[in-house]
Amino acid sequence: MSPPTPARPALLVLALSLGVTTLSLLQSLVVPVLGPIGEQLGVSPAAAGWVLTANLLAAAVLTPVLGRLGDTRGERPVILGILVAVALGTLLAIVTRSLPLLLVARVLQGSSYGLFPLSISVLRRELPPERLSVAMSVVSSTLGVGGVVGLVAAGLLTGDGGDYRRPFLIGLGVTLLSLVLAAVLLPRRPATAAGRVDWAGAVVLGVGLVLLLLPVSQGNTWGWTSPLTLGCAAGALVVLAGWVLLQRRRAEPLVRPALLTDPRMLVPNLAGLMTGVGLFVSFLVVMQYVQTPPAAAGYGFGASVLEAAVVYLLPGGVVGILLAPVAGTVVDRLGALPTLLAGSAAGLAGFVLLAVARSAPWQVVTAGLLSQVWVTVVYAALPTLVVQAVRRSETGVANAVNSIARAVGQAAGSTLTVALLGAGLDPATGLPRASAFTGVALLGAGAAAAVALVSVAGMVQARRRGPGDADGPADVERATACAGEWSPVSGIR
Repeated sequence: MSPPTPARPALLVLALSLGVTTLSLLQSLVVPVLGPIGEQLGVSPAAAGWVLTANLLAAAVLTPVLGRLGDTRGERPVILGILVAVALGTLLAIVTRSLPLLLVARVLQGSSYGLFPLSISVLRRELPPERLSVAMSVVSSTLGVGGVVGLVAAGLLTGDGGDYRRPFLIGLGVTLLSLVLAAVLLPRRPATAAGRVDWAGAVVLGVGLVLLLLPVSQGNTWGWTSPLTLGCAAGALVVLAGWVLLQRRRAEPLVRPALLTDPRMLVPNLAGLMTGVGLFVSFLVVMQYVQTPPAAAGYGFGASVLEAAVVYLLPGGVVGILLAPVAGTVVDRLGALPTLLAGSAAGLAGFVLLAVARSAPWQVVTAGLLSQVWVTVVYAALPTLVVQAVRRSETGVANAVNSIARAVGQAAGSTLTVALLGAGLDPATGLPRASAFTGVALLGAGAAAAVALVSVAGMVQARRRGPGDADGPADVERATACAGEWSPVSGIR
């Protein structure tokens, strides 16, 4: 029995895609303007860096709660509430000249991370199985595409040394449009899960994730061996271990511990983590490399922020938009794991090219295209893997966990890139040596190779389970509909 098809499924996918674009747009548009934020607000670069960190911490704390709320209260009211909060936060970012208030704005914007898992929940319920893979791929792929759009928007609006708040105007416009479309097009449906939100578990998980992400995002500033960094890391281990024990004792846990250890969830979560690393490595290394003046460093192209975004990153975003529906079709026909492997191969090729050949602009553009293909294809496959692994009633919270894995990867990719480039500074020029960029490119290649290994491991595991457990999303949906709640391919008892 298929789910009821909405009257305008294409418009529903458009509305959800625009919401997810809001998430990635607001995430990336501040990256090129961290310097102007520090200068215009009169704060240090370390203080300005909290504009990124505050957003990430809010996302880590809020995403699992919002995913669970969507499962238990219905996606429509939660999505609308998120978009209202994001719009208010973006408006605050536009009008304030205070760093503390800007951080509050970024915390409100951090709730946008909940839009992705909730969107996947809506698609799983509303669309028939034969349309599900392509729709999920299109929505998921906008995570990578929106990042490129954010960088281009920042370059367009601040390339002449303009006010750092200008890019937020685009963010506000996209958010308001997304809010209107969601209010009109999202159907009213009963919740897919019963029960309550485990608020105590949410608080403990939030504390653990904050303690984990603080050293990941601030290690370069604090020092990797400082007591603060090591203390936060140790505290994260203790708190997260306690959270697992707490969840095992709960009749209605926020996230079932078995969900985190199920091999079918480990594959998309590890792949999301490593692809998040590669996404920000690609953005940051390309942006810095092409802007480096060749006369001073002996490499680079002396591009402006606008040129770096439009010439070197925008082509990848365009390819991502065109590739998303194709990737969804490939997932539907060949399976998510082979698609994951193909995407990681493209990323590996791109970063290897960047490591060994980057003296000409076309080489860097090609490397960027290949890395964007990686992100688009992998992000297209991940929701299918998650949907295959979990109950219908856990779609929101399971995709929220996957979103956190991606966010942690992005934070790690950003921090490691800055650390490697900083460690390779040439005292004579104050710029990174060429070898530092090679090291960062090899880091990206390692992340892509890790996704390839995870994909192969998943395929080996699927063969051992047998063909009956390797079904695609269409079979998952049919089995779930017949069983009423449980999916036999999830392996959950």
